[in-house]
Amino acid sequence: MGIGSSALLVSAGVASGLAGSIAGLASLFSYPALLAAGLPPVAANVTNTVALFSNTVGTAAGSRTELRGQRDRLLRLGVLAALGGAAGAALLLGTPSSAFEAVVPWLIALGSVLILVRDPLRRLVESKARPIDHAAAARPTLPMACAVLLVGLYGGYFGAASGVLMLAVLSLSAAAGEPLPVTNAVKNIATGAANVTAAVAYVFVAPVHWGAAVALGLGAFAGSWLGPVIVRRLPETPLRIAIALAGLGLAVSLWHQGT
Repeated sequence: MGIGSSALLVSAGVASGLAGSIAGLASLFSYPALLAAGLPPVAANVTNTVALFSNTVGTAAGSRTELRGQRDRLLRLGVLAALGGAAGAALLLGTPSSAFEAVVPWLIALGSVLILVRDPLRRLVESKARPIDHAAAARPTLPMACAVLLVGLYGGYFGAASGVLMLAVLSLSAAAGEPLPVTNAVKNIATGAANVTAAVAYVFVAPVHWGAAVALGLGAFAGSWLGPVIVRRLPETPLRIAIALAGLGLAVSLWHQGT
């Protein structure tokens, strides 16, 4: 891999880390950058999954305060998401690459739309406010467990907007008084569990491009570490809308290329 491609991937990694912190849509930058570097779609996806584990590490390192007292909840959610991630990896590896190429634009479009409707989802959650019950939050209900499992499966298969999906699930099930930073930090660990399970499978049986994974991962770690600092200083809504519109543009472009 040349210097130009490596620089592109490091830059895309930084953007992915930032986008993940702002809107939970890191793959909108990392996946197309891998395609631009010359990787075929399936190889780009598995390399992306391996590289973005560093995104989870970076965001978790910046959320230690919010994660205090959440151990039981994280263990339960992590196991569910990890099982889903393993199923998603098996689905990707067991289906033809043509099927993956056909579904990717629609997955990206779905993720982008979810970014745009995130605030109405939050308002819906607030309208159903209930007293805080941390013990209950640590024990997911059956519908919530199924939702976490499905989001984990989606994260293992592709992952774009899996953070948004997981945040929506956790927000709908969280106690009314739980601050958003806490829910977001829990979301990062849950989606990270799905990611690492799929990544381990890909390391052994999938065409991971290690040079690209390292370059992208370094950038993602830096971006995810800086993301919370930048988000505190910039207006979130315009950035989130810009990311969603970019995602819709990418989905249209990939769909057009496949037709």
